[in-house]
Amino acid sequence: MSEFRFDDVIVAANATDLQAYLADAHGEKFRPLCMCTPVGVSMYVAKVGEHYVIKRMPNTGGLHAPDCGSYEPPAELSGLGEVKGEAIRENIEDGITTLKLDFSLSKSGTRTAPAPSGEAADAVRTDGAKLTLRGTLHYLWEEAGLNRWYPAMTGKRSWYIVRKYVLQAAAGKVSRGEPLGRWLYVPESFSAEHAAGITQRRIAHMAELAASKKTRKLMIAIGEAKEIVESRYGFKIVAKHLPDFPFMLSDDLHRRLQKRFVNELALWDSIEDSHLVFIATFGLMPTGIASIETLAVMVVSANWIPFEHAYDKLMLDALTAHKRRFVKGLRYNLAENKPLACVVLADVLPKPVALYVQPPGVEQEDEDALSGLIEESDMPSWIWRAGEEMPELPAPTLARAARPSTRAVATLDEVNAAAADAAALSAGEKSAW
Repeated sequence: MSEFRFDDVIVAANATDLQAYLADAHGEKFRPLCMCTPVGVSMYVAKVGEHYVIKRMPNTGGLHAPDCGSYEPPAELSGLGEVKGEAIRENIEDGITTLKLDFSLSKSGTRTAPAPSGEAADAVRTDGAKLTLRGTLHYLWEEAGLNRWYPAMTGKRSWYIVRKYVLQAAAGKVSRGEPLGRWLYVPESFSAEHAAGITQRRIAHMAELAASKKTRKLMIAIGEAKEIVESRYGFKIVAKHLPDFPFMLSDDLHRRLQKRFVNELALWDSIEDSHLVFIATFGLMPTGIASIETLAVMVVSANWIPFEHAYDKLMLDALTAHKRRFVKGLRYNLAENKPLACVVLADVLPKPVALYVQPPGVEQEDEDALSGLIEESDMPSWIWRAGEEMPELPAPTLARAARPSTRAVATLDEVNAAAADAAALSAGEKSAW
C-alpha cells in the first residue's frame, strides 16, 4: 500500500482523511513525498472535479521503487518516449494534461472517412507530435494502469473495472481546449434490470452529436467488440455490454480494417480468452444510428493486458503463472518494425529488468535495432528468441515478490512446448503475426 509524507505525518493511500491532507497540500502548493523509497519522491496534487488526486511529477517515474504504482519504466523502452512532451504535455500547476490528436472530432459534409488510424502511411511517422487513434488508446490504457500486473489482481479485472479506470484516466485531460471526457464514450456494464437507465444515460451523453448539423461533431468510443459482422448495407461492430446500439462502418472502412489490423483480428479469432478492444471516432446519423469515421483495434489477454503476437502472449502467461509483477510496454505511434520491451519486471532489485521477445524469422535489421536499443539503455535486459527455448526468467528479489511454484515451472515448460508448436506452424505456412 502506497504511503505519502506530509511534513512529519505519513498517510496511507487508503486513509479516510487523505482527501483533507491533499486539499491542504493543493492550497499551499506543497509537494508530498511518496515513501516508496527511504528518502521519498516528490509528488504534486491536482484537483479533478470535486476531488484531489496525487500525481507523479513529470519525468520522475524512474525514481520510484519498482513495485510502486508511480514507477514508470524508461520511456525509450516503449512508444511513450516518442510522444511525451510533444503530443502529451503535463502542466503541474493546474494538473491538466494537454493531448495533441492527429484525428478530428468533427466532420464537414463533404469530407470522406479517413483510413483506420495506424495505417501504413501513419505507422512510419516518427515525429511524435500528435497521438494517433491507437496511440490515444495506449495512453489511456497506461494511465489507467491496465498495462500493469501484480498477483493480487488475479480474478479482479472486469469490464466494470476497465471502464472505471479508463474514465478516471481521461479526467484532467484536454484536447483543443475541451475536456477529453466530454467526448469519450465507454459503455456501462450491461444489466437487463437497468437497461432503460443505461440507454437514457447514453442518449444524454451523445446529445450534442444529435444536435450538430452543418459540421458534424464526433465522439470517441472505446469498447470491447463482441462481433464484427455484415449488416444489410455494410458492416457493424457490436460491442459487448451494448447489444442494442451497433456502430456501423462502410464497406471501404471494413476492407481497410481487415487489411491494417489483420494480425490483431487473427489473434482475437484464434485465442479463445482474448478480448478485442476498439477505439473509434463516430457521429450520429439523423436517425440516431452511430456511424464510425476512424477506427483502430487492440487485442488484450484475459487480464486485459495488450499483446502483439502469440509469443508476446506466451510471455505474459509465463509471468502471471510465476506470480510476477510487471509493466507491459505499449507501442503508441511507434512503427511495427521498431523494437520495444515486451515487459519490464518490477520485482527485481537493484534494477528492474527489461524482457524482450523476438518472434522467429525476424530480419537482421530488426535484430540490429534491438541490439542498439539494449546498448543505449542502462536497464538490464533479458531476451527470448522464440525460435529457441525460453531462458529462465530473472529471479524476483523484492520481499513482496512470490517465488515460482512447482506449477509455475511446469507452466514454463508448457510455454516452450507451445512456442515450438507455433514456430512449426510459422515454418509450414505464412505467419498470421
